Amino acid sequence: MIEENNNEDFINPIDKDKITENPHTLPYAHTVGGAVIKPIDKGRVKGLAVEAMHKQTSMQLEQIKKQMELLAEQARKIQKRVEVSEIIYHAEMGFKPLIGHTYHLYQKADETAVLSMVAPNEWGRTGSPFNDYLATVELLADHTWNILEEGEQ
Repeated sequence: MIEENNNEDFINPIDKDKITENPHTLPYAHTVGGAVIKPIDKGRVKGLAVEAMHKQTSMQLEQIKKQMELLAEQARKIQKRVEVSEIIYHAEMGFKPLIGHTYHLYQKADETAVLSMVAPNEWGRTGSPFNDYLATVELLADHTWNILEEGEQ
């Protein structure tokens, strides 16, 4: 038979300051075999994350800047091709230019442009009859002119 002892209350021999009702809420291990729990230095973690973010975005911005510079350079080259093409199509020429062939652009004293098949170094002892050598060009399939070499202007 089991005796019921209602008169005596159970007294826990462990000091109340050394136990908790909810050990799972403690910021440290509550048993000898428990895992060591160290608090995270949130300021350091955030600082490292912000530093990494700045480094990554700086790299990406530098890459975009280089791409923009390349595109700007390509746009300048296309604009130069258009300018030279306009000069050539207003120039004097005594022949029909062929696609893929190289020609030379000169300027007379009266500032008239002339397209020639003779290169600057092919004029012989008398030299070029023109004032300025502007460029060596090649006719492309789209009828624009690729600048192979620019003269001193």
